[in-house]
Amino acid sequence: MSNGRNREERALEVAVGNQLRATRQRLGVTLADLSRSSGVSVGMLSKIENGQTSPSLSTLDSLASAMNVPVGTFFASYDQKREATFVRAGQGLNMERRGSSKGHLYQLLGHSTRTGPQVEPYLITLTESSDAHPVFQHPGVEFIFMIEGEVAYRHGEQSYVLSAGDSLFFDAQALHGPLELRKTPAKFLSVIVSQAEGAGEEKS
Repeated sequence: MSNGRNREERALEVAVGNQLRATRQRLGVTLADLSRSSGVSVGMLSKIENGQTSPSLSTLDSLASAMNVPVGTFFASYDQKREATFVRAGQGLNMERRGSSKGHLYQLLGHSTRTGPQVEPYLITLTESSDAHPVFQHPGVEFIFMIEGEVAYRHGEQSYVLSAGDSLFFDAQALHGPLELRKTPAKFLSVIVSQAEGAGEEKS
């Protein structure tokens, strides 16, 4: 646990230092100039910029005031950390969806904690015992890519026969779902994109 904290603290120190240097250079301010206007020694400024020490909030406030920028400026790059989700083969999170009780296996392959559009990738497996007639409807759009097997898939008033390598992209607010399982097991990747408020709706 402490190692994890140390890594996070180190990452924060480096991010703050990089942002301080970038801000100072963008403003055309030298270390000596910043030292004089902020009251922070050149040596300390050098350590902060090189990520070798954690500056106190009062120090950051002094530096922000000297350069006439918000204190939050120094944390901007740290706040923009990029997420990644790694899932090993067969280890996706099994989800309870409306179709799962009908022999549909849903495995969530990743998710984001950020606000805004939600992207949910699922690996869906259908077998001989799966119900081929559940109907779904939810906000957003959906993309299906067939990996193996063959299904007749309904979207609105249309029906599409999907085999390995075929794909279907559609407005998920129309009624949709598998009509006929022509070759099992059938596996397909389903990627659903919706706004945050629609993240908990039924998926297909």
